[in-house]
Amino acid sequence: MNKSNTLLSQSLPTSTEPVNAVLIHPTAVVDEGCQLGEGTKVWHFCHIMSGCIIGADCNIGQNVVISPQVVLGRNVKVQNNVSIYTGVTCDDDVFLGPSMVFTNVNNPRSAINRRGQYLKTHVGKGASIGANATIVCGHTIGEYAFVGAGAVVTKDVPPYALVVGNPARQVGWVSEYGHRLTFDPDGRATCPESAISYALTNGLVHPI
Repeated sequence: MNKSNTLLSQSLPTSTEPVNAVLIHPTAVVDEGCQLGEGTKVWHFCHIMSGCIIGADCNIGQNVVISPQVVLGRNVKVQNNVSIYTGVTCDDDVFLGPSMVFTNVNNPRSAINRRGQYLKTHVGKGASIGANATIVCGHTIGEYAFVGAGAVVTKDVPPYALVVGNPARQVGWVSEYGHRLTFDPDGRATCPESAISYALTNGLVHPI
């Protein structure tokens, strides 16, 4: 454990710690030169590398690695055993499921140094990526999209789209609350939980 851990936190929460404290488990390593927002929690055996930016109220699960220049927005939930490599950015309220995978090079070779050739992957606000899914680098996951467990994403995913399979294919649309949307002949649908209505226009979904 290095000095930055001491500056942020060396222990689990106690009744005397402020609600918005950054909490870092003693087994985690947080390098100097990274930024962690208020209320963020970093759990067992994580490695947070220098130069990454993690927003407020994030939860970084067990055995997570976050590489340099990664940017996570506010309230991002990273489940256990996820590695987030350089080139990845996530907006607010993103959910990254257990053991899902990002890549950042399309043609890796052990004998060839491809640093500086990392492709960028962006995950939009409120999107969810299911357990064991793989996101091939260089693509955008639209806001509130839902990538099913085990899917392999090889192209951009539109906002509110539901994609499954290998390679991932779109099978429908979801609401901001994660419910499947069924559109009527006029291209209108309503989320059963939030009662928010959506329109399907020119192949894209948006709330109305």
